[in-house]
Order: sequence, then C-alpha cells, then structure tokens
Amino acid sequence: MILPDVDELSPGALLQSASRALRARRLAEVDEMHLAAQWAVLHGHRVDEHDPMVRPGGDGTPPVREFALPDLAIARDTHVATTRALLADTLDLQHRLPRTWAVVLSGGCEPWVARRVAVLSRALPVETVGIVDASVARAIAGHAPSTVLEIARAKTIEADPEGFAMRREIERRRRYVALGKVDELGFRHVIARVNAGDAAWVDALVDRVADVLAASHPEGGNRDELRAEAFGWLARPAELLKLLLDHHVPAEPAQAVEESRPAWAPDHLLRTVERLATMSTRQLAALRGRGQVFVHVTDTSLLRQAGLARVEGLGPALVQALRELLGHADVRLTPVLDTAVRPRSDQYEHPETSKDIAWLLSGGDVFPFSPRTATRDRVDFDHVEPYDPAGPPGQTGPHNSGPLRRTHHRWKTHGGFRYRSCGRGRALWQTPFGTCVLVDEHGSRRLPMEEAELMLGAPPGVDVYLSNAEIDIGVYR
Repeated sequence: MILPDVDELSPGALLQSASRALRARRLAEVDEMHLAAQWAVLHGHRVDEHDPMVRPGGDGTPPVREFALPDLAIARDTHVATTRALLADTLDLQHRLPRTWAVVLSGGCEPWVARRVAVLSRALPVETVGIVDASVARAIAGHAPSTVLEIARAKTIEADPEGFAMRREIERRRRYVALGKVDELGFRHVIARVNAGDAAWVDALVDRVADVLAASHPEGGNRDELRAEAFGWLARPAELLKLLLDHHVPAEPAQAVEESRPAWAPDHLLRTVERLATMSTRQLAALRGRGQVFVHVTDTSLLRQAGLARVEGLGPALVQALRELLGHADVRLTPVLDTAVRPRSDQYEHPETSKDIAWLLSGGDVFPFSPRTATRDRVDFDHVEPYDPAGPPGQTGPHNSGPLRRTHHRWKTHGGFRYRSCGRGRALWQTPFGTCVLVDEHGSRRLPMEEAELMLGAPPGVDVYLSNAEIDIGVYR
C-alpha cells in the first residue's frame, strides 16, 4: 500500500487512509501466516527414518520436519522459537479454529488476538475445540481483545472441564520464581507463580516492611517504591528479622499481656533465636545462599567510579549502580582472562578456562538470530570441527569452541548444517537449503553464496574477512 502525501490529506481522507493502512497491515500478517503454513506442507514428511518430526500445533494439526524450522526462521530474520510459534498458531487456526480463521483472512480482526486464542485452546482435543471456535468467531470482530480472550478462556473450561482440572493440577507442580528481562534503565521484574495463600502472606509481609521503611523516608515516600524496597529485604532474612523486631508494636499494653509463649510457638523457635544470636555476620550473610555474577568493567571506570559496566544476564549498567547489585554481599573477585591467550587441550571435555574465553569471544549462543540472553550454564560448548579421538593434539580450546543451546547443538550435529569458526567471535553457518549467515559482533546477517564459499572453503587455520570488495586473510596459529 502506497500512501499519498499525508500533508495534503483532509481530516476525513486521513482517517480513511488510517483504516486502509490498518487493514493492509493485518492482511500482510496473514500473508506471513500463509507462507509459514505452506512451508509446513512442503516439509510434512520424513526424509529418512532418522528425520525427527514435531507437531507445533495442537491435536488435529499436521506434523512438520524439525530440521526444516531453522531455515524458515533464518529467512524471516527471527529466532526459531518465534517462527515455530507463528507456525503453530497458523496451523491451529486453519485446522482447529476454521471459523475464527475466516475472520482473520478477511482482515476483520487483529491476527495477534486470534493467535492468542489458538494458544489458549491448544490443549483441547480436536473434537471439542469447536465450542471455542464458534464463540470466538462471533465476538472477535467487534469486541475488545480482553473480552475476546475472556470468552476464549471460559469456553476452554466449558469444552473440557475434566481436562481443565487435570491441567490445573499439573500446573500446580510448575510453580516457579523467575527473573524478567532487564529494562533500559537497569531495573528488573521478579516473576513468581505461587499458591494464592503464599502470595497473600508475601504481600502482607511486604506491606509491613514498607510501613516500617516509610518512617525513614521523607514525607513517607512513594508507596510502590517503598514496597519494592521492602521486597529486597526478603533476600536478607537476618536483617529482616531484626528490622521487624526493632519495630514491633504490641497489640496491647505490655503490662496487660500475660508473659507466656503462645501455644503455637514450639520450643525449637527459642532455640532458633539462640542460634541466630551466636552466628557471625558472615554466617548470617550465608543464610541467603550463594550466587555468581559476571561483571565486565575497565580499571579506569572502577577508579573513577563512573562509566559503564556490562553484567551478564542483565546488560549494561552504570558503575555507580553496581553497589545496588553487590552492596549486600561478600564479593570474591576472580582474575581477568586474557582473550588473546588460546589454551589448547587434548581431552574431549572443554576446561573451564577455555569455556570462559570462548564465551567472552562469542558473547553468547552463536546460532543465527539467537538472543544473547542465555547464560553460560545453559549452553553446550561444542567442537566446531568434530573431535576426533585419533586426530591431532590440541583439538579442544577456544579456537574450536562455539557455545550453543542444546537444541541448536542437536540441529548442528544432525540437521545438515555447515558451520565454521571464522575468527575471534565469528561463526559462519550454511543451512540445508543453502542460506548462509555470518554471526559476529554485528549480529546475524545473510551473505551472498560466493562470499560464504570463500570463507567456508578456506584452509584450516585461515580466516577470511570480506569488506568493501577486499579480502583480508588472517592466519591463526
């Protein structure tokens, strides 16, 4: 859709153009969904008996070759998980929710709302999902997204109440506490899925601590800010206990309270208080457990107490903000690694020093378009050139190591990908369908075949750098 010069449009024409642009955007998303579905059609059968098949969608949708998913993701400049979600939602709409799909095809609703309905109803058997489809199709073109999703949730329960109860019991065992992504200012969400009763007690404790902290803040402080600060106190149990005891106010005058322990307080609580009184400061700090964080900062920034640091898993942060991250902990510093040193080993397992250097050079998972959010304990350190027990010495080291999540590692090993390390922090991939992607400090970008073949075909130990039609050769020893 090509818009006219918007400066010349009248208010009425501008509104009409806005409506047309909305419809064009919706139909463009539908085109993407059609392309993904056709890719599933082309790859709906095994190539051989070792070719794994997956079913991204729900019951009643066709399977697709797992090894075909990365090619589609790379063509769309997205991670495989994003593309798999698009494929799953599209197949669900086509095969399980055809009435809702018809509304999507007409441009009468937001595709993302229909996709969300597909996710909500995915666990339903194909025989009963029509209850959801019929109700949502009637509402999705005229109601607010929140209303449509509420209808979808209600009809999902109605369609399979026993299955819903079973899924709820399964989900009870999938409670968790997790950390969200760091925002652009360095703050982070704590996300918890807990029993409703536990949530109420945590909320009450946070409120109580916020009340105590309000006394030391000017004008009482912002309530949300106080509660956030109070939540941080939960990580320091000994200090939290002292804070609560120091600010304890009896419900009745002290002289009116009978001096006896309440019936619910067993003797072990008294012994617990006595043990706390005998513990050192370091022992009390150890009650919180131990964590490991990797902070990258220059000596200049440390001395000036200004500048930027990079915290793995968190992202960039001001050096001054490190006090908030580390200020309540005993910190053990580890030596700085020299990435110019490339230690080699004859064993198959990667030594920890080699892993650390390989991680620093690559910056994260080296599969194309992978987010750099994986931590080093969630990746495999893969031999770029397969390890040969009868081969030459020194096969294991940063020169032949690439961090990969387990799924990406499996695709590389069994999915027909060509993969080569092309220098410090650079990896070149060629998919089974011939798409070539270079992963380096600039991210992931597709290369023309002739450039990729120069890099893939270079002799061992030779790294090719292409820039402005010039070829630079680097020899690694």
